Amino acid sequence: MTPRAVREPLSRERVLGAAVAIADAEGLKALTMRRLAADLDVEAMSLYYHLPAKEALLDGVVETVLAEVLATVSTAGDSGHWRERLRGRFLAARQVMLRHPWAPGLLGTRKSVPAIIYAYYDGIVATMVGAGFSYRLAHRALHSFGSMTLGFVQEIFSPADGFEEDTSEDELAAMAEAVPNLTAMIASEVHAAGDPMLGWCDSQVEFEFTLDLLLDGLERLRT
Repeated sequence: MTPRAVREPLSRERVLGAAVAIADAEGLKALTMRRLAADLDVEAMSLYYHLPAKEALLDGVVETVLAEVLATVSTAGDSGHWRERLRGRFLAARQVMLRHPWAPGLLGTRKSVPAIIYAYYDGIVATMVGAGFSYRLAHRALHSFGSMTLGFVQEIFSPADGFEEDTSEDELAAMAEAVPNLTAMIASEVHAAGDPMLGWCDSQVEFEFTLDLLLDGLERLRT
């Protein structure tokens, strides 16, 4: 008699791991409870024991990605100059976001701050205070960094706001006449094929440029 295969027990961690895998492969729109159940080879109702609603699922997916950020950042090192320590942390967080390019958009939709992230920000503040920053300046620095601490930049504009790859010549001409400087700037910002991007205005080059600008300015304030 052939022994029966032992099915892996269903757990919250397993469900969320499968959810992240679906989002990575096909985008966040593909992530539904029905699709998730099919991938796990279980009945959809069994998922609700671990995640009682779609919003709970999305909150859990965010927590899973942030846990990956914390694990990745912990290997970035806590020695050396404060500037390089923070730079290393933020760039390590960015590597996680590049693996899950749908995550920045999802983070912006959550109504509460996941508890897992407080320790991460506490470490950022501790690094700055340990380097001689006042708590007031550390607080202002966090506001200046914004979402860069998690490895991405929140976009103000996107191609959907009016400038897309398939924009016609007539539309471009109309834009150039109405807003010549903005159109010229957009046209000049053609990113290299090898420059990792999380959005139209969030390339690796732009991320590091802005991060270095902020870190340099904070160092001048510190001293």
